[in-house]
Amino acid sequence: MPTVADTIVEILEDAGVSRVYGIPGDSLNGFTDAIRRSDGMTWEHVRHEETAAFAASADAALTGELAVCAGSCGPGNTHLINGLYDANRSRVPVLAIAAQIPSAEIGSGYFQETHPQDVFREASVYTELVSQADQMPRILEIAMRTAVERRGVAVIVVPGEIFLADSVGRRKSAPIAFSPRVTRPADPELRRAADMLNDARKVTILSGAGAEGAHAELVALAAALKAPIVHAMRGKEFIEYDNPYDVGMTGLLGFSSGYRAMESCDALLMLGTDFPYQQFFPSKAKIIQVDIRGENLGRRVPLDLGLVGSVKDTAEALLPLLKERTDTKHLDSSLAHYAKARKSLDDLAVNDRNRTPIHPQYVARLVSELASEDAVFTPDVGSPVVWAARYVRMNGRRRLIGSFTHGSMANALPQAIGAQTAFPGRQVIALAGDGGLAMLMGELLTLRQNRLPVKIVVFNNSSLNFVEVEMKAAGFVNYGTGLENPDFAAVARAIGLHGQRVEEPDELEGALREAFAHDGPALVDVVTARQELSIPPAITAKQVGGFTLYALRTIMNGRGDELIDLADTNVFRRLFD
Repeated sequence: MPTVADTIVEILEDAGVSRVYGIPGDSLNGFTDAIRRSDGMTWEHVRHEETAAFAASADAALTGELAVCAGSCGPGNTHLINGLYDANRSRVPVLAIAAQIPSAEIGSGYFQETHPQDVFREASVYTELVSQADQMPRILEIAMRTAVERRGVAVIVVPGEIFLADSVGRRKSAPIAFSPRVTRPADPELRRAADMLNDARKVTILSGAGAEGAHAELVALAAALKAPIVHAMRGKEFIEYDNPYDVGMTGLLGFSSGYRAMESCDALLMLGTDFPYQQFFPSKAKIIQVDIRGENLGRRVPLDLGLVGSVKDTAEALLPLLKERTDTKHLDSSLAHYAKARKSLDDLAVNDRNRTPIHPQYVARLVSELASEDAVFTPDVGSPVVWAARYVRMNGRRRLIGSFTHGSMANALPQAIGAQTAFPGRQVIALAGDGGLAMLMGELLTLRQNRLPVKIVVFNNSSLNFVEVEMKAAGFVNYGTGLENPDFAAVARAIGLHGQRVEEPDELEGALREAFAHDGPALVDVVTARQELSIPPAITAKQVGGFTLYALRTIMNGRGDELIDLADTNVFRRLFD
């Protein structure tokens, strides 16, 4: 007779799930053994459960389908929490199977006892304890459908003995998958939006991840409105390519043209974005927001009109109601500013006559130029995200996956593992910070053991670099941010990966080409400038004051050489070229 675990595996396979990320444990034995005996599912072994959750998050983001991770009781599943937070906040469908101690021992302070249904509640859209076998598979199906429909994390908590119990059986449900639908505002609401946009002199569009699958509609909307398009970080991969109206990003990772296009408009149309930074919104414009989730409307900035709908369906319905514009002054000005800002950024991404340390901008630019046309990039939170945002070119086939909302360190390598597992024949490049790589460096062993040909480019600046920039901006002397790193390439070679260390710009292109061509996992350890500044697009007086205060405090603390390095990296090397 099939066990509950057998039924779980069968239902997951019916839904198209073919892999589960995790680490075995005794409370999971019934489940992992059912996977072992299955024909269509594999156990993807990692070295830390946090990686299992991050890998599932990336898998779901790329495939658009349900991904699964699992953890044994107690510490085994609580390790999942950070990656599950990321998946839930990135709105990708993930099922987490959290094993529990024996049912009879719950509440007794038993070995490894936790209460996962409490731990995971904030990091999920559905969490439930399976306390008896006859709850299954109904609870599993509810969890899966909730994860798929609400685009988030569902957690089922299963005591180990229930996996091994006889399955009570149930008439098989239709395979659980996302059900396509048309979602747009009602006609009167669309008319109100059209009237506001038609009356405005200068319209700017701000769009985000909700524009996935709506590139043509978004560009058509901009053409009708003669509106520049600003994108948020999560919208970069879906918006900036083949887009004559793109004027770049705004926000802490963006640059001046995106900020200016928003600040100078008198109507802002927000499409599929939950952009969080209030200080970057225009101070006087009317604002219309369109989002598939009504609860997102107006939570960042007061609105003049909020509409519930998908970007694609809403744009299609709105377009016929718009008057064709002839005035292109706002668009032309925004595009000119973008061209100037883009040139300024590109001028920084150079070899710099083989002078060291290497500019991280140059590393990101070369990676983009040498990567395949359908590469998947996974940048670590911190400065690698800045350089990816500004220099990695999207084309409609490439993907950019990161911890862009949860903002967790050490996401690049674990997400690359999920991406490469889901797409074994596709080029996957992890843009790793030295701090992020070190945090979960054991996963280099996963690349070797699972034969995953991930390419890792390490921005090795011996510091928690973005934290240092934040400290400088706030007026603090850098403290606790220095890193004594090993030769990461030597570590990689010791594990059995291709590894190469690069300290001079002239060596970089060859090293990257060799790594990208290597038939297997490869790591390039690039020594980059620690004092490189990533300046946000709108510098406030408070930040200027903070930076000045940092300089004074640094000198008073006897660390004036740090200021000299800062000036040499960002001023003198460019001033005297």
